[in-house]
Amino acid sequence: AFFANKVEHESRHCNSKGLQRQGSSSFDRVYTANQNCGHAYPTFLAVLWCAGLLCSQAPAAFAGLMYLFVRQKYFVGYLGERTQSTPGYLFGKRIILFLFLMSVAGILNYYLIFFFGSDFEIHIKTITSAISPLLLIP
Repeated sequence: AFFANKVEHESRHCNSKGLQRQGSSSFDRVYTANQNCGHAYPTFLAVLWCAGLLCSQAPAAFAGLMYLFVRQKYFVGYLGERTQSTPGYLFGKRIILFLFLMSVAGILNYYLIFFFGSDFEIHIKTITSAISPLLLIP
């Protein structure tokens, strides 16, 4: 809602009708940042749900909240210089990778239970809980 509100505000500020891209460069930056964030959310939601369901809910929820803050930083950074958005983008990629690896670990654990009867769920939850605070390191 914050991103859409910014696009609407900038659209009104540029005196353009609708969401035409013929506005100023500030409108183009806001619109592009909004589109970039919108395109990244389906991937984020998929890996967040998979990590939470297949591996561990607490680290997945923590990583999800971190991702939302990082996307906010990316969006605000994109409004300034484009180089200001780079840290938020890279940080977001690292969080998506963490969630993806959690999902893969959960799937591997399921197949280990199914084929070999060994359950490593406690170990995986301990490792992900220990690694998730490392996401705070920039």
